Amino acid sequence: MLKKIIYIIIIFAISLTLYHILSSQSEVFKHPNFESDYLINKQSTNPKRLFLKTWRIIKTKYYDPTMNGQDWTRWNKHYIDQIKTQEDAYVAINSMLASLDDPYSKFMSKDEYAEQNTNIDAKIVGIGVNIMSLDGKIIIVSVVEDTPAYKAGIKPGDIILKVGKTEVSGKTINDVASLIRGKIGTEVNIELLRKKQKISKIITRDEIKIKNIKADIIDKNIGYIQIASFISTDTTTEFIEALDKTKNCNGLILDLRGNTGGLMPNAVVIADMFLTQGHIVSIVDREKQKSDIDAQSKPYAISKPTVILIDEATASASEILSGALKDNQKAILVGKTTYGKGMIQKIYPLPNQTGMNLTIAKYLTPKGYDINKKGISPDYEVDFTEYDFIKNKDPQLDEAKKIMKKLISTQRQLANAP
Repeated sequence: MLKKIIYIIIIFAISLTLYHILSSQSEVFKHPNFESDYLINKQSTNPKRLFLKTWRIIKTKYYDPTMNGQDWTRWNKHYIDQIKTQEDAYVAINSMLASLDDPYSKFMSKDEYAEQNTNIDAKIVGIGVNIMSLDGKIIIVSVVEDTPAYKAGIKPGDIILKVGKTEVSGKTINDVASLIRGKIGTEVNIELLRKKQKISKIITRDEIKIKNIKADIIDKNIGYIQIASFISTDTTTEFIEALDKTKNCNGLILDLRGNTGGLMPNAVVIADMFLTQGHIVSIVDREKQKSDIDAQSKPYAISKPTVILIDEATASASEILSGALKDNQKAILVGKTTYGKGMIQKIYPLPNQTGMNLTIAKYLTPKGYDINKKGISPDYEVDFTEYDFIKNKDPQLDEAKKIMKKLISTQRQLANAP
């Protein structure tokens, strides 16, 4: 028992050190994400200066120095004498960013930027549901206890038809989540489908404390750890707690399905817990210079057989973790090919409490694979259909358990071999 406690402490200490090194020394990792106030630039400026500051940041920091093959000075010449109001500045900035044809680089108004900061603080204002997209339908997967949704009687399996007057069929999870969230104390009208019957609920939004990781023990000796997001600065601490809860298990299943990413250092630190050497990820900057982020040398690492569940919504930081463990032969991947987001964004606080996410680099897996718009293929491809969900079946998890039992058996045989 003492050895296991020391093991957890060593991993935590080394990984936390790695997190701070990455966050403080590398341009890619300079997300001032430890205090939300620090993220906010409270300096006030006029609309024209806001536009010019944003224009300069994009010009000097954007990943593609050709600016998607255009003369970047044309935006300055086109807009500088036209900007009179804040709305003018927003239109100009959004037009510039749209010309990059980059879905991940975006400007955020004061309200949008504040919402992103609350996500980093592991707090949002919403109703307390986890949702997934299945065959174009938005389905409620779980309801957080003691939240507005829970108190309103919303149940797992309910299908969201409308949020307010907006029909959500075919929309992305992020789009629907944005519709549901809002200011604390405001109401949102949600139309649901439950067993072929339409139900309407008017729910008052409240602050929801996000728990990004949950852990359980399944089939007696398999640790199951679901990581819902990498967005919070509490993620690595929660993962350590999950490891401690599953420390007596013989194998681990990490569920990254539906995890659209978050803060890159979180994925790197968790990957480092499984490795004593080798690359975790490689970064390629705007000058095409490649730098490798390597596992920290340490006496202990997680050596249990590991299976990772992935799907089409597994993206960004989730793909960094999946790619690192797959390429280093530390995990087997089960499910569907991941989303394919291989670009890295940095958060830039801007005057007037606005902000911008800007693509500043791309990443490669340890073996040098560029997964952008391609994704990471599973070792075992398994479908998860709407029918499976309705019948409360999970063929992907079932396959992961089957593989895990074989891995545990093989490990035991090797341990007992003469």
